Amino acid sequence: MDISALKPPAIIRLTPGKRVLFLTKDADLIRRQIAGDLDLTLDDVAERDLLDDINTDTMAPAWVCFEHRPAEIARDAYAGLVVGGRRLIPRDGLRGGGFEVIVSGARKGVGSSRETAVHAEKWSGIRIAVASSFAPIHARNNINQGVLMCGHDLLARLMAGEGVALEQFMDGHDAITRLIIEQGGLFAFAEAVASGAITLPRHARAPRAMTMAEKVLARHLALDDAPYVAPGDPILVRVDGGYSHDFTSAQVHTFLEDVYGPGYTVPAPERFAVFEDHLVYADQVERYRPFLAQIEEMRSVQRTFQEHTGVVAFLAEEGNSPGICHEVARETMISPGDFVQATDSHTCMGGANNALAWGVGTTEYANLITSGTTVVQVPESISFELTGRLAENVTAKDVMLSILKHFARKHMTLNRVIEFTGDGLRSLSMDERATLANMATECSARSAMVVADDETYRWLASWRPGLDVAMLRERAVHPDADAQYAGGVHTIDLSRIEPMVAHPGDPERGIASDPTNGAEVRDLGRVAIDIAYGGSCTAGKIDDLHFYHRVVREALDSGLRIDQSVSFLIQFGSTSVERAAHRAGMIDDFERAGVTMLRPGCGACIGCGPGMSSRAEQVTVSAINRNYQGRSGPGRLYLASPLTVAASAFAGYIAAYEPGMFLRNRE
Repeated sequence: MDISALKPPAIIRLTPGKRVLFLTKDADLIRRQIAGDLDLTLDDVAERDLLDDINTDTMAPAWVCFEHRPAEIARDAYAGLVVGGRRLIPRDGLRGGGFEVIVSGARKGVGSSRETAVHAEKWSGIRIAVASSFAPIHARNNINQGVLMCGHDLLARLMAGEGVALEQFMDGHDAITRLIIEQGGLFAFAEAVASGAITLPRHARAPRAMTMAEKVLARHLALDDAPYVAPGDPILVRVDGGYSHDFTSAQVHTFLEDVYGPGYTVPAPERFAVFEDHLVYADQVERYRPFLAQIEEMRSVQRTFQEHTGVVAFLAEEGNSPGICHEVARETMISPGDFVQATDSHTCMGGANNALAWGVGTTEYANLITSGTTVVQVPESISFELTGRLAENVTAKDVMLSILKHFARKHMTLNRVIEFTGDGLRSLSMDERATLANMATECSARSAMVVADDETYRWLASWRPGLDVAMLRERAVHPDADAQYAGGVHTIDLSRIEPMVAHPGDPERGIASDPTNGAEVRDLGRVAIDIAYGGSCTAGKIDDLHFYHRVVREALDSGLRIDQSVSFLIQFGSTSVERAAHRAGMIDDFERAGVTMLRPGCGACIGCGPGMSSRAEQVTVSAINRNYQGRSGPGRLYLASPLTVAASAFAGYIAAYEPGMFLRNRE
C-alpha cells in the first residue's frame, strides 16, 4: 500500500464529471439518480427531505460483511436500503453511478461499529460524506479511512464550483484528528508519527474535578504526566486490552499485512483476544447458505491471525462457541479502571465493570494492537443518578428503553459517555448493570460506565478466583463531587419505570426501525406475535435466564405451555451461563414449556441464527438490543425486556409480565 498517495490536496474540489447522490426520503428519487436519469442539487432537496438515522446495517447488511475485501463489499453498498421489498440501490449501483459525494440527513451511521459501512462507500468512489451529524464510531471510521465529512453548507460551495480548503473539513476536530485528516487516514498518520514527519501536540491540563471517564483516560495518557483531562482534549492513550471476532478479525489481519507486511507483530498478545461467536449458526440460516464458503474463509483467516499473533483464543470447538465476546470479556478480561477497545459497538458492555470501553473500526483496532496506544478526543459525559427500586415486573432493559425514548431521541446522549451512579444501583445486579452499559450504543453514546461498589468486587472475584480485591478497589474510579457533565445530571426514579417496548417503525412511511421508537407496553394494544426470542449479549446473561424462568415456572404451575402459534427461543450468552442454568434446574422447565434452547452465540440478534423471522408478515418480540429493519429477518420486530418476552410467548401477543397473571387467566 502506497500510504503517501492517501494524502488529500490542500484545496478540495468536486471532480468534473463526477456526481452527487442525495439519499432522499422519496425512494423514487434515489432510484432515478442511481439509474442515471436524474441529478439533484441543493435547490431541489431541503435537509428535511433527506434520510435521517441511516444505520450501518443499511449500508452494509450482515451478509455483505461475509466478504472482508473492501472492493467486493462495495459491490453491495446500501443493500439494506429496501422499500416495498426492493433494493433501492442494486448491486454495483453505487459503484457504477459515478458518484463521489453522498448526502444524507442527521445521525448518519448509527448502530453497529462495522467499518464495512465506510468501505461500501469509499470503494464505490465516495470521497466526501455529507450529513448534518454523524454517529461517533461511524464518524471515526470515516476519518481513519480518509473519507472527508462535512455539512450541507460546504456541499453548497463545492457544488457551486468553489474550491474549499481542507482546513474547513477539519473544523470542530481536535488537533490530533486534524493531523489524521491531513495525512489521509490513520495508517498514513501512524507512519508519519513513526518517521518523525509530524510531532504530536503535548497535553497540559491544570488540576480539575473529573468524571469517571475522564479519570480513566487521564490515567492512561501515553505522552504526558499531568493526570488531568477535559472534554475536547486530544490525547494519545495506552490501551489495556481488546478483542475482535469472526466478522472483523479477517480485515484486521489483511490490513496489517497490507501496511506492515506478513511479518507484522502484536507486542502484547496476552492483552487481546479473538472470538468466534457471530457466525456459529450461519449454516442454519437458509439465506446465508450461498455464503458459507466466504464465512469459512473469514473463520480461517481469523485462525491464521490468532496463530500469527498469539492473541488469546475464544474459538468454537466442534461448532460450539465459548460465548458472545462482550459477555465472556466482562467475565474474564475487563476490570475496574481499564480502557478497552474492540471491534464491536457493544464493547461498551464492559462499562458495567467500571471500565471505559467502546467499539472501534477495524483500521483503528489494527493500529492499536500493534502500537498499544490510540488517539482519543476526550468525550463529554452525561450522568444518570438512579434512585428507588424497580417494580417486580420491570428490568434494566425497560430502564434503557425509557432512556432511549426520553433522552436519546432528544440527542442528549449523542457521542457522550453515560455514567450511572446513585443509591438505586444497589438494587441492580451486575447482569442488570451490564444491560445498562450494553445499550449505551443504542443511544448513539460513546460508551457507558457504572460506578463500582461492593457488588462489583464480589462479582468479579466470583468469576476470577484468587483475584486481588484490594487491587480492584484501588483501580476503580468514582466521579468527583463537582465533576462537570455537559449532558447534565438526571435523576431516574426506578420505581416509576414501567414495562417498555420499542416499535419496529414503519419503513414504508420513512419511519425508521429504531430502539428510540419507545412506548409503555400498556399503550401498545393487542399485537399478536409469531416469535419470542431471548438471547444476545444484552439478554443472554444468567439473570436474564432467571427472568425467563420466573415466567415459565409460573406458567407451568398454572398448567400452561407456550402458545401454539408462537416459537419461543432462548439462547445462552456464554457457556458459563449455560452451565449455571443447568445447575439451577431451569432447563427441564424450559423444555417442558416448549422453549427451544440454543447454544451460545449472537444468533438472531445479528440475523445469523434460529429465531429470525422468515416472512415480512411475521411479528417478533425480542430481548435483543436493536431492531433495525431486516436485521433479524424481514418481519416486524419489537424490543422488550426478558420478562415481557417470556410473558408474551405464553399470551400469544405482546404482554407485560405481572406476578400471578397466569393464575388469573386460568380463573
